[in-house]
Amino acid sequence: MKLFAFTDIHGNKEIIKKIKTEIKKENPDILICAGDLSNFGEHFENLLLMFKPLKLPLLIIPGNHETADQLRKICKKTEFAISLHRGLLKINNYIFLGYGEGGFNKEDKDFETLSKKFKKEIKKDSKTILITHAPPYKTRLDYLETTNSHHGNNSIRKFIEKAQPNLVICGHLHENKHKIDKIKKTIILNPGNGKIIEL
Repeated sequence: MKLFAFTDIHGNKEIIKKIKTEIKKENPDILICAGDLSNFGEHFENLLLMFKPLKLPLLIIPGNHETADQLRKICKKTEFAISLHRGLLKINNYIFLGYGEGGFNKEDKDFETLSKKFKKEIKKDSKTILITHAPPYKTRLDYLETTNSHHGNNSIRKFIEKAQPNLVICGHLHENKHKIDKIKKTIILNPGNGKIIEL
């Protein structure tokens, strides 16, 4: 399966146009947005509808610039966009898990509760992709040189350590776009303005 992932566009239509050109060239199976497509929810629906002509499924979670309710209502109006926030989608032997919003807390009790349900759905022969807005704690993706410290989420990290999904796609910290790291065998990446991933 071929994925095209992106994050933190913040309403920039020129970036979306470039992304669409890249998508047409790469011909992926699924599009993934790890949040903050809009800038504080402004023109959110119009931005999402820019992807409609591609005729590809778009799995999307809200970032800290959108709410889950906003996203859910907008996705319902489309035939291609799927709100994956707090959700799970199975496609053949692939399992996509989503958890958006936030990005500022070290611990997240809501995610910890939800992750117990997620763990039950992960099978040995399945390939699991976790999509979060916040990066996991203590990786290259949550470290900021300006503060000389890590700003990720430890609840997400604990889940990764125990469940060992194949891939984690996250965003939030723009300084770390296109960075890749690992927690045990799990690959973690911030796709920035676009990254092709072949599973």
